[in-house]
Amino acid sequence: MDQPRRLLLVEDDRHIADMLALNLRDEGMEVTHCADGEAGLRQLEQGGWDALVLDIMLPGVDGLEICRRARAMARYVPIIIISARATEMHRILGLELGADDYLAKPFSVLELIARVKALLRRVDALARNARLDAGSLSVAGLFIDPVAREARLDGRPLDLTPREFDLLHFFARQPGKVFSRMDLLNAVWGYSHEGYEHTVNTHINRLRTKIEADPAQPARILTVWGRGYKFAGGAES
Repeated sequence: MDQPRRLLLVEDDRHIADMLALNLRDEGMEVTHCADGEAGLRQLEQGGWDALVLDIMLPGVDGLEICRRARAMARYVPIIIISARATEMHRILGLELGADDYLAKPFSVLELIARVKALLRRVDALARNARLDAGSLSVAGLFIDPVAREARLDGRPLDLTPREFDLLHFFARQPGKVFSRMDLLNAVWGYSHEGYEHTVNTHINRLRTKIEADPAQPARILTVWGRGYKFAGGAES
């Protein structure tokens, strides 16, 4: 029998937390609830979580800092931010700090559950793909190991966030193919975040600073004006 998915819920509103926990448990998930940021961070650092549902406005450590800490950890945990802060700025900030999705309060519990399930399916698919593509990849001076989730440039280890690694690996597997920003959101972020396509630009710019000799004149990740981006260079092995 499969082990239940372990979900960490960090939400200071008891009514919302109880409602979400009840419905998520009805879906067979094991839910641990924390009502403040410090407790949530302690639980997060214990590890073993399959997903994190996180409010932004919390007593103590805020949700954005928890999100930032989560993305500094070795194991990738999908994150959904839920918040009454529904402005575009807060949504973009949450996504750029590494959240996989952002739901503004009030929201449908059924929609949240659907999005949690979608993220879990995406993580499972990435794990299956990593096993299928267990062989390392060398392209344009880069060496990428999808199992160890390590990348090197000309023998030098690259310090990549989990999202940057996924984005680089996706590009490197398909050199020469042009992808729109929405294509990349669907493939790397899991599904469409309409209106947030420019978060792709931000990640590509950060990735370029790590893999390009001159980020202002990129030679690996190229902009195809009016269409999107492509990765230059053929696979070496």
